[in-house]
Amino acid sequence: MNGLRVALIASARFPISEPFAGGLEAHTWWLAHTLHRRGHHVELFAAPGSDPALGARELRVRRPVLSEAARSDASMPSARWMEEHHAYLGLMLDLAADGEHRFDVVHNNSLHHLPIAMASALRVPVVTTLHTPPTPWLESAITAQDACPVTFTAVSSFTAGAWRQTVPSARVVRNGIDMDHWRPGPGGGDLVWFGRLVPEKAPHHAIAAARAAGVRLRVAGPISDRTYFDEQVQPSLGGDVQYVGHLDRQELVELLGTASAALVTPSWDEPYGLVVAEALACGTPVCGFDRGALPEILTADCGLLARAGDVEALAELIPRAMKLDRRDVRRRAEEFCSLERTADGYTDLYEEVRS
Repeated sequence: MNGLRVALIASARFPISEPFAGGLEAHTWWLAHTLHRRGHHVELFAAPGSDPALGARELRVRRPVLSEAARSDASMPSARWMEEHHAYLGLMLDLAADGEHRFDVVHNNSLHHLPIAMASALRVPVVTTLHTPPTPWLESAITAQDACPVTFTAVSSFTAGAWRQTVPSARVVRNGIDMDHWRPGPGGGDLVWFGRLVPEKAPHHAIAAARAAGVRLRVAGPISDRTYFDEQVQPSLGGDVQYVGHLDRQELVELLGTASAALVTPSWDEPYGLVVAEALACGTPVCGFDRGALPEILTADCGLLARAGDVEALAELIPRAMKLDRRDVRRRAEEFCSLERTADGYTDLYEEVRS
C-alpha cells in the first residue's frame, strides 16, 4: 500500500500532547503516531501546544477578531465557543479550497459539528469517528442534509447502536493501544482508578467501593471539574486513598503495572473506555460498572462488572477481581485492544473511500 495523505482533525480545545486531557486526545496521538510510522503523511489539525514529535503540521487555533458591536450583541456566545467555532470554520474553508490536491482523505476525530456540516463543500472524502453518544449538534449536522456525504465509524458496537437512528451503518473500529508501551507489570499493589476527574467518570464511587472492600486506592488523572473534585473527591482523600496527580504515559504504565486491579466506575454510558484497554494491557484486572461498551471489552477472565451505580456490589467483586490471572488479562488486550488492529481498520477504510 502506498503512503496515504491524511488530514487528521483533532480537538481544538485541548492539545494533543502529554499528559493527555482525556481518552480522545490519547487516541488521536496514538493514531497519528502509528499512521506516520507506517509511512503515511499525516497533517494534524489540533490545538496549540500539540506534540511536534508527531511529524505532522499543527493548525494553530485562530482567534476571531470581532468588532465591538458584534462582541456587545446579546447573542454573543462565550469567547471559548467562538474560538473553537472560528478554528473549525477556517479549517473547513481551507480544505474546501484545495484539500483534494493535498489529501487523499480527511479523518475527523473532533466532536465539533462543522466538519460534518461542511463536508459537502470538500472534494475529498471525509471520515468521522463517533466518540460519544448522540449530541444535538452532531445530529443536526447529519440530518440537515438529504444525503450526508460523510462515512462514519464508531468506537464500539454500543456506540454504533446508540447512533443507529441517525447513522444506520457506522462501521465499528474500536480504539486501540500500543502493546509495546502498555506492558504487563507484577501487580500485587494497591487498587488504581485513573481518568478525568469529572462526575460522569465518578471516581467518588471507586473511593467508596475500595474503602468498603478494605483495599488501598490510588487515584490519578486531570482535575477537569474543579467543583466536583473539591466537593466529591477531595474530602475523601487521605489515609487509604491517595491522589497521585495527572501522570504521563510512562508514569501510568508503572502505576497500572503494580496495581492489583483497576476500578472503572462510569456514571454515564461509556462509549468505549480506553482506560479499560490500558489496564488490561498492563495485566491488571478490571472491576467496574456494567455500563456502555465495557461489557464488549471485558470477559470473565479479565474483569468483573457490577450493576451500574451499585457501590456495595462493586466492593464485593474487588477481592475476586484481584485474583484473576494477569496472563489471561494481558492476552485479552493483545487479542482485542491492539493499536495495530485499529490502524488496519482505518487504513482499509481510507483506501475504500478514496477509490
